[in-house]
Amino acid sequence: MTNLTIHHKAIGLGLRQEFFNTLLAQTDIVDFIEIAPENWLGMGGKRKHLLNQYLQKLPIVLHGLNLSIGSIAPLNIKFIKSIKAFMREYNILIYSEHLSFCSDAQGYLYDLLPLPFHDKTIKHVVMKIKQVQDIIEQPLVLENISYYAAPIQVIKEIDFLNIVIQESGCQLLLDVNNVYVNSINHGYNPYTFIDQLPTNKICYIHIAGHCQKTDSLIIDTHGEDVNSSVWQLLQYTYQTHGFFPTLLERDFNIPNLLSLQQELSTIKSIHNRCESKVFE
Repeated sequence: MTNLTIHHKAIGLGLRQEFFNTLLAQTDIVDFIEIAPENWLGMGGKRKHLLNQYLQKLPIVLHGLNLSIGSIAPLNIKFIKSIKAFMREYNILIYSEHLSFCSDAQGYLYDLLPLPFHDKTIKHVVMKIKQVQDIIEQPLVLENISYYAAPIQVIKEIDFLNIVIQESGCQLLLDVNNVYVNSINHGYNPYTFIDQLPTNKICYIHIAGHCQKTDSLIIDTHGEDVNSSVWQLLQYTYQTHGFFPTLLERDFNIPNLLSLQQELSTIKSIHNRCESKVFE
């Protein structure tokens, strides 16, 4: 299996069924792709052949949906071991998930729900992260999620995130759009939030679109073009922390690949602007 690495200025795209074959014929427009392992585990036939074709051309990272790291229910050890086996089979080096929970004792809830920003939650989730990392034998990469309610919030979101990262040894999938969405919905400064993140723990970045319902309410849809305010926050992130692989997410209202390519080009333009400022 080809071992392809992801450089710090790599630009990626979440692989979607709407452009499975189209992107395969134009892999030069991206540097890496991201897949949800739940949609590929155990697949054979044409699906497995397609994955192998992509692997010969591009690095692939995993972005999971069902780990439910913050749930009070025990981890699904069989599932985690299947993720590890999948990564080994296809020589995939990154497994990311969400700092959230999506299941309870009754089963899956089919949504990413926020954890209480509380000391007891930190202890619980750190223990589970370490358990996952012991199984997969590498750091787990966790994404800061968007949320609309903050139950039992004792400490700030940024402090909760930083303590979990520090105490667990995990890495961060920094979703810049989620930082912006939460800053509007919960009334904080997104630039200050970015300032307080640990540079050495950022693994890669997500960028996506959202829906502005009112001046004080944003819904994180991944179904619209990236907002200009989010592009500005991405540029600030690069200026503050340096370049990291950056992936465009689009899950709904998926346009043709040409339209997505224009947004991918915007990431490259921001790279160029940041570099030009260094030499001013």
